[in-house]
Amino acid sequence: MGIVEILGLAGSVSLLSGWRLYLTVFVTGLAMRLQWISLPENLQMLDALANPWVLAISALGALAEFFADKILWLDSIWDTIHTVIRPLGGALLALAVVDSGDPAWQVVIFLLGGGAALMSHGAKAGARAIVNTSPEPVSNAVVSTGEDVATGGLLILAFANPVAAFAIASLLLIFCIFLVYKGYRLWRKIVSSGN
Repeated sequence: MGIVEILGLAGSVSLLSGWRLYLTVFVTGLAMRLQWISLPENLQMLDALANPWVLAISALGALAEFFADKILWLDSIWDTIHTVIRPLGGALLALAVVDSGDPAWQVVIFLLGGGAALMSHGAKAGARAIVNTSPEPVSNAVVSTGEDVATGGLLILAFANPVAAFAIASLLLIFCIFLVYKGYRLWRKIVSSGN
C-alpha cells in the first residue's frame, strides 16, 4: 500500500467510525481474520482488531447499535452517549492505519481522524434528531438502514479500492460539514425566535 492508499483507508475508517464505530471495527477485524485483506508491515498494529475478544465485543456493540438506532429517540440517546466514543475511536483507527514514526505526524493524523469522525457523528446525530420529529415512525428505521448499508458498502470499497473510497469519503465529509452548518443555522433560528 502506498501513501495515497493508506490515507484513503485511514480517512474512510475514521469517517465511518462517526456513523458506526462498532460495525467499522468488527468488519475490519473480520476482514483481517478471514484474510480478505492483507496488511503491509507498517499496519500490523491493526492485527489487534482480528482478536476474537475484540471481534466479539465489537459484534455485540454493532448489534446493540443496530437495534438502538432503529428506535425513535433511543437513537438520539445512543448518539449522545457516543459523542466522545466515536470520534476517539475514529482518531485511534486513523492513527493505527497510518502508524507514522514521527510524533508530529501522529498528532496530525490523530486530530484529522478524530475531526472526521466527529464531523460525521455530528451530521448523523443532528440529522437523526430532525428525523425523530417527523410524525410517522418509519423514517427513522429507513434512515438507519441506509446508514448501515452505506457504512458496509464504503468499508468494502475501502478494502478493495482505498483511493476511490477516499474520494467518496471526502465528498461525504463535505456533505457532513454542510449538514452540521445547516443544523447550526436551524438551531440559531429556533433560539432567536424563542426570545
